[in-house]
Amino acid sequence: MNREGKQQIITELHDKLKTAKAVFLADFRGMDVEQANALRSELRNASVEYRVIKNTLLELASRETDKQSLSSHYTGPTAVALSYDDPVAAAKVLSKFAKGNQSVFKLKAGVLSGKAISVSDIQSLADLPSREVLIAKLLGTMNAPVASFVGTLAAVPGSFVRALDAIRAQKQGN
Repeated sequence: MNREGKQQIITELHDKLKTAKAVFLADFRGMDVEQANALRSELRNASVEYRVIKNTLLELASRETDKQSLSSHYTGPTAVALSYDDPVAAAKVLSKFAKGNQSVFKLKAGVLSGKAISVSDIQSLADLPSREVLIAKLLGTMNAPVASFVGTLAAVPGSFVRALDAIRAQKQGN
C-alpha cells in the first residue's frame, strides 16, 4: 500500500474514532474464516463496524481523539469494533463471541464515552439489559406516579357515586 492510501485510511479511521460512542479492541489470533465471518455478521446486525487494522495506522489515527488511551493495547493482531449507536449491543456480541471462542478471540480493552474500560468493564456492560428494555423501565417508573394519581382521582367520584347509590337504596327500602 502506498503512502497516499495509508494516509486516506488514517484520515477515514480518525473521523470514525471521533464519532464512535464506543470502541472495543480484540486479539483475534487463530480465528478461521468461518469464525470471522460469523462474528462480522453478528456485529453487522448490531450496527457495529468491525475492522482489522495495522497497529501503526491505528496509533496514528487515534491521535488527538479520546480513544488515544487505547494505544498501550496496540500490540499483536488487533481488531477494532466501532459502535456509533448502542455500545451495550456491541459489548453483548463481542462478549458472547469471546466466551464461545476463548482460544482464538480475546477482548483487550475499550473506550466508552471517552473513558477507557477494561475487559471486566466490557463484560459488565454486556450484562446490562438492552437500550429498549432500559427505556421501557424508565418510562414505566416515570408513569407509575401519574397512573397512581389518576387512580386516586378516579376513586373519589366513584366513592361519591357509590355513597349516593347506597343512600338511594336505603330511602327506597324505607
